[in-house]
Amino acid sequence: MNNEEYAVCRLCPRDCGARRGERRGEGVCRMGVWPMVARAALHFGEEPCLVGTQGSGAVFFCGCPLHCVFCQNGQISGAAPSAGRVLSPAQLREVFLHLRAQGAQNINLVTPTHFVPAIARALEEPVGIPVAYNCGGYERVEALRMLEGKVQIYLPDFKYALSAPAAAYSHAADYPAAAKQAILEMFRQVGPYELDAAGRLQKGVLIRHLVLPGNLDNTKRVIDWVAEQFAPGEVLFSLMSQYTPCRETGFMELQRTLTPEEYDEASEYLFASGIEDGFMQDLSSATAEAIPAFDGTGVEP
Repeated sequence: MNNEEYAVCRLCPRDCGARRGERRGEGVCRMGVWPMVARAALHFGEEPCLVGTQGSGAVFFCGCPLHCVFCQNGQISGAAPSAGRVLSPAQLREVFLHLRAQGAQNINLVTPTHFVPAIARALEEPVGIPVAYNCGGYERVEALRMLEGKVQIYLPDFKYALSAPAAAYSHAADYPAAAKQAILEMFRQVGPYELDAAGRLQKGVLIRHLVLPGNLDNTKRVIDWVAEQFAPGEVLFSLMSQYTPCRETGFMELQRTLTPEEYDEASEYLFASGIEDGFMQDLSSATAEAIPAFDGTGVEP
């Protein structure tokens, strides 16, 4: 891999054409070609089918092409992450293997979109446990195809089915169209989900949706699309209540957590939709304590 190969970056729907060096670059994500990792450790803050009894081997990447105003990982997703070590594909693979040796149920790639080429190289040989691609849903089909056969589990957010909140909160009015195409490509690659005898996810797509305060119409349209596109037994769906205001967003509705009435309405709509396979959260999940420490654990020499 060299700078010339990625002199004009087209990895995400921003299509910004950034020039990306080995360590830092131009463009929306402000990252270089080599992955910058802020934490790599066993993680228990995922759905039960992902953490099992040993935990998910979460690798938290710095930078992000989406930049949601409410991001809970803002300290590492912005242009100047507070922690992070730049790794070559070979070093990244060693991180994966170390997590496997610790007993990780899977390798969980968190916010990997802008590092797909390096990740694909790190996964040229299987790592012996499922690999999960944990993303914001704002993906390009062409980039996802670089991972075909290398990723067994896709964990996309489906944040917005409506363009208005996508434009307001993530400056991405095209998010709904991009996310729908990406999710369909993910399903094409891995097919219906499969659990092992212990209930651990081995392959498939788990679609996550975070219910945002004051945005129930958007949540309902997300549920509608998933119910229309997939039959029971094909994908898992996770309705999340954990929205926590961590910063000033500029939007009054986002400066609070969900009300019980809002989550009850979203839950009832989900129950009536025909979607049967998946997960829900309790409102008590809305706490900043769930955010891990981005302190270089697992990546610092």
